[in-house]
Amino acid sequence: MAVSLDEKLRQIGVLMDAVIDDTSVPRNIRQNVSDAKKRILSKEGELDVAIANAIYMLDEISNDINMPFHARTDVWNVISELEKLKEEIKK
Repeated sequence: MAVSLDEKLRQIGVLMDAVIDDTSVPRNIRQNVSDAKKRILSKEGELDVAIANAIYMLDEISNDINMPFHARTDVWNVISELEKLKEEIKK
């Protein structure tokens, strides 16, 4: 059974929530992840552009020296899932 686009976005949102809700992660990083989540879940504009912007935002914060290692891994997982989704949309 194929997973719908909305379901994949929901699953990615859940992964992002793990970082957003983690109080050991600095507030600015949580806010950036939250902004990236809003960008991909909003129905405004082209989804592939929103995903590319979210990937860029997440990649920028993944280099923040204040990010805990476990959160960095979570962000990398989100980036990976977003890149897969972006490739699927291209097809």
